[in-house]
Amino acid sequence: MRIQVLCVGFLLLVAAASAQTPSTPDLHLRGDRFRPLTYGELDPDQKALADHVLSGERASLSGPYNVFLRSPKMADLAQQFGAYMRYHSSLPDDLQQLGILITARFWSAQFEWYSHHDLAIKAGITQKMIDDLAVGKRPSPMTPEQEVTYNFCNELLKTKQVSDATFHATVDKLGERKVVDLIALMGYYDFVSMILNVDRYPLPNGEKPQLKPLH
Repeated sequence: MRIQVLCVGFLLLVAAASAQTPSTPDLHLRGDRFRPLTYGELDPDQKALADHVLSGERASLSGPYNVFLRSPKMADLAQQFGAYMRYHSSLPDDLQQLGILITARFWSAQFEWYSHHDLAIKAGITQKMIDDLAVGKRPSPMTPEQEVTYNFCNELLKTKQVSDATFHATVDKLGERKVVDLIALMGYYDFVSMILNVDRYPLPNGEKPQLKPLH
């Protein structure tokens, strides 16, 4: 009799715990052209992607992930690449955020700019530098490392090439590994910016676009 009571009690606890755990959690996905998906709509590959992102350092599916879910196996590889660039690259935080903002400005990627504004401030990029970048001006003042980073990113994006002078100045100041990581960073955030722009990914409620068209 005692065993039966214990078993019943255990089953009741399990049922109560299950009742408190939503079977279809809210992923807080947003989008425009790509309709925000719900957890119940995801197939196993999509659920695996969502689980990997939510259990990782990013712990959020904001930004490109509603679009990424449409191609989950590709996106799972991309999010691993993005996690390295965001959290483990050889670039110091200020140069990383500077490279991201330059790339976001090039694409006029409003959400990318918005989501990295405060991160850039925290990393040591001044508000004046951000304001200069926003209107297409060369930011000032910059550290020597920030200056070669700006020159490299700006030249590569605008001319699709990097001159010998710019290349050697950047390698001399940062080293080859950081230069390669900088190119990879730009490539990843080019990709993300294109995803966001094609989707017309919305800013959070109440936020206004910070980037105006450059002429």
